[in-house]
Amino acid sequence: MLSVEKLSVAFNATPLFDDVSFVINKKERIALVGKNGAGKSTMLKILAGLQPPTAGTVSMPKETTVGYLPQVMILTDHRTVKEEAELAFEEMFRLQADIRQLHQALDERTDYESEAYQQLIERFTRQNDRFLLMGGTNFHAETQRTLQGLGFVREDFDRPTGQFSGGWRMRIELAKLLLKQPDVLLLDEPTNHLDIESIQWLENFLATRAGAVVLVSHDRAFLNNVTTRTIEISCGQIYDYRVKYDQFVTLRQERREQQLRAYENQQKQIEETQAFIERFRYQATKAIQVQSRIKQLEKITRIQVDEEDTSRLRLRFVCTGRSGNYPLICEEVGKAYGAHTVFERVNFTIHRGEKVAFVGKNGEGKSTLVKCIMGEISDYTGRLTIGHNVRIGNFAQNQAQLLDESLTVFETIDRVAVGDIRTRIRDILGAFLFGGEASDKRVKVLSGGERTRLAMIKLLLEPVNLLILDEPTNHLDMRSKDVLKEAIGDFDGTVILVSHDRDFLDGLVTKVYEFGGGRVKEHLGGIYDFLQKHRIEQLDQLQQPVSTRPADTPAAHPSQHSGKTSYQEQKEQSRKAKKVERQIADSEGEIAELEAAIAILEAGMATLQGASNPALYEKHTSLKRQLDAALKTWEERVELLEKLTT
Repeated sequence: MLSVEKLSVAFNATPLFDDVSFVINKKERIALVGKNGAGKSTMLKILAGLQPPTAGTVSMPKETTVGYLPQVMILTDHRTVKEEAELAFEEMFRLQADIRQLHQALDERTDYESEAYQQLIERFTRQNDRFLLMGGTNFHAETQRTLQGLGFVREDFDRPTGQFSGGWRMRIELAKLLLKQPDVLLLDEPTNHLDIESIQWLENFLATRAGAVVLVSHDRAFLNNVTTRTIEISCGQIYDYRVKYDQFVTLRQERREQQLRAYENQQKQIEETQAFIERFRYQATKAIQVQSRIKQLEKITRIQVDEEDTSRLRLRFVCTGRSGNYPLICEEVGKAYGAHTVFERVNFTIHRGEKVAFVGKNGEGKSTLVKCIMGEISDYTGRLTIGHNVRIGNFAQNQAQLLDESLTVFETIDRVAVGDIRTRIRDILGAFLFGGEASDKRVKVLSGGERTRLAMIKLLLEPVNLLILDEPTNHLDMRSKDVLKEAIGDFDGTVILVSHDRDFLDGLVTKVYEFGGGRVKEHLGGIYDFLQKHRIEQLDQLQQPVSTRPADTPAAHPSQHSGKTSYQEQKEQSRKAKKVERQIADSEGEIAELEAAIAILEAGMATLQGASNPALYEKHTSLKRQLDAALKTWEERVELLEKLTT
């Protein structure tokens, strides 16, 4: 479907990758991975045709379509959400207009036996078939279903896009891209602005309904649930693994160990050769052998080993002093903007040393409550009490964007460091992979992950005992996230995590606060316990009253289920949903075929001969009955899917 041959990219004569070749096949789900700055986003831009390579080619069949979702985009403000999303069907609208014109021409003409009339019928049939195959009869429903899957409610459809935050507007662009159904879908960090429920919906969509997918993401669970092939960019080369991400990690470690052994053997060989040259360089009797060794050295292709030693990246949040037993108490806390209530009657107490998660759909008030805690919002109702001797360290969602782009990495930290720490800035930067020349980089040239790491260093320099981290893993690569997770786990103080990253939260938090519908609900247990309980509660609401649920169901006793068990049950639920998705696709194919057959029949009935042929009318009636039955089956399957995924 898409072929990359001998691709090379260099910036200012520095190669990013060199002589890279691979093929993307139909329906493949590929994870594109590598450390920050390896060239993942650049590769996506080249595949999308937005950036030319220095050398090499990207080729694909002429009819192949490619869709690309960048990390950052520019959006318009003069359309509603629904109007913006339906721009995905511009070609369909043009096709629909052409069909209307053809239909009108057929009605107006009377030369039924002429060749021109037959050609008109053939063109109408061809365009109508194409329209039906593109989903022309149900694109409104498909638009609504996609928008709802990404977290929008029906009330949002007629709101101007300018009323939504950047994260929600990114979802609109994602909806447009998914509705276009391109043959190859290129997604650069699509989960950064999605909540957990929307991520799960996107997982199901990509796994069951998308064409080929090339995905850059730092969400381990998302990659494992969607992709089946992993391509790593490392040391300017690619390494292709036909496995999921978790299996890739194991195989990569084995490959790296082999690389290290080969590298060590080569270095030993080089040292011995150089020692021979130095020893006998000035002896005439050894001149031929010395020259031979020199040529041998020149011909050696040096083995490179990716510098991924995570032991260099050391995170440690310093807990300063002991806070009171209750660092945070909320009593009947509420916040509204005019007539819009964000949340109300919030009551909970966080105990010293607890690590808790704030989860829920975007816009439900997670970041708003954090701002109330930080004192950035003061006009809330109720009582919010910060405990005795509490010192808060806050990492805001846009923290990395607040950095001064005109400064260098070193200058950024030099301005906030005090006391003896000023003498250790280089060491601290080196621990965060900003060693050597990297510390002199301007902030404006840093990648998203590098900016996040730099913002995290600033937070580390603040001695605190209550950490509030709002989406701290956005733009961090896998290894950096693992180190951050370990540092938070080792932190002796209290932690509030606002995150949609299930893998990051798993095993880290022991309590989940769910934001939704203007309320905040407390759930004991880990993130997968919460997800399993939440899904069962939603199904109970659809299938039976809560009071009739057996007392020993998982929802009644979440503590009896480990995160692993809950995850397996969640996967089984997802499997059932995928099966129904395939059945819906089959129904839609059957409906398209029936509608095409009816359209051809009706075109024939419009001719002079067809109008007097009773057999055509009988066939038309039969096909209409089949279409009604197929539509009913489709509706039943769609309703079942909504129950399984709500």
